[in-house]
Order: sequence, then structure tokens, then C-alpha cells
Amino acid sequence: MSSSTQQVRVWDLPTRVFHWTLAACVVGSVVTANVGGNALVWHFRLGYLTFTLLAFRLVWGLVGGHWSRFASFVFAPAALVRYLQKNITPADSLDVGHSPLGALSVFAVLGILAAQVGTGLFADDEIASSGPLIKFVSGSTSLLLTKWHKSYGQWIIISLAVLHVAAIAFYVFKNKSDLLRAMVWGDKLLPASTPASTDTPRRRVVALLIFSVCATGVWWLVSLGG
Repeated sequence: MSSSTQQVRVWDLPTRVFHWTLAACVVGSVVTANVGGNALVWHFRLGYLTFTLLAFRLVWGLVGGHWSRFASFVFAPAALVRYLQKNITPADSLDVGHSPLGALSVFAVLGILAAQVGTGLFADDEIASSGPLIKFVSGSTSLLLTKWHKSYGQWIIISLAVLHVAAIAFYVFKNKSDLLRAMVWGDKLLPASTPASTDTPRRRVVALLIFSVCATGVWWLVSLGG
């Protein structure tokens, strides 16, 4: 390791736990939705957990570690062009946290998952299961939301997940990037001047409190359905 580089904490522990828990929820939700029957109980539970995770990530994107904050990966179009043209310098820091393409992927995944969770709250399979807030919408609206939730939304999520895995594989095997290792252990080998994400025990306690508040909020919202 060069004296000008060192292991830098890029992904704090709350972000890493969020990432892998969300991935497990997505896989579990798709599986339980297609199995049906009693598995739908777990489909709902995973949906509520996904809702909580998304709410947590929204807050953590404002107050979390440096590279977990949205401000660190909201790029101008010019930055995306430079990245695609490979006309970047270390000062750009486009490959420390999320790259411009990676950032677009993150926002796309979070957005479609939010839409999927939102529609699920009002969906109705017309057999034995319905979303907890279905009483707040008309039958025609519920039918429309159910169609999105069971067809378009599900397939878009699966497609984005496949693209996400393919992109990670490309970075790991083609570009020899430690992207996957960084999302497991949190650190990347970077120039010593690279700002690190704060990942102290106190910050982790703050993250846990934020998650607890988000979980309480989701429970309260779901309970409105009676």
C-alpha cells in the first residue's frame, strides 16, 4: 500500500446494515408474493420492514456518514458526462461512494421500492389478503394500484435487481474494484486526503434511534386501517 493511500471508512455500519437488510427484504418479498397462501403473511411483514428501511434511509441520507448523504452523490449532468467519457480526476471523487451511474441506480431502486410499498398498502388480491389502508381508497383505485403492485412494479424491481447485480459483477471482475468488499466491511483503499464517513458507536446509536422512530411511524400508519 502506497504511503499516499490508506483504508478509508466509506460506508458506515448503519448504511451497510440497511443495504443488506433491504436486499434480503426484496428477495423475500418476491418469493413470498409468488408462493402465495400463508406466505403472504410474511410478504406483508417484509413490506412493512421495507417501508421502515426506506424511511430510515431518507433520514440517514440527510444526517448519516459523509458518503451516505444524498449530497455526496447527487451529481450534475456534467459530472455524469465526464464519468462516461472517463475524463475524471481523483479530485472529482466520483468513485469513492456512489458513482454517477451508481447514484442513478440507487435513486431508481429507492423510488420504485417506495412505489411498490405504497401501492401494496392499498392492494387487494380479491381472495384473502388486502392492504391495511384499502378502506381509504375506492374499489377502482385499489384495482389500479393492485395491478401495478402485482405486475409492473414487481417486474421493474426484478429487472433493476438483476441490473444491479450485473453492475456489481462488472465492477468487481472487470474493473477490479473493491465495491463489494467495501459494502461488507465499510472501507476502501483511497487517497489519504479522502474524507471519511463518521462511524462511531454514538452515531450507530443515533441510527438505531432513527430506525426505531421510523418503525413506530410505520406501525402507526398501518394501524390506521383498523
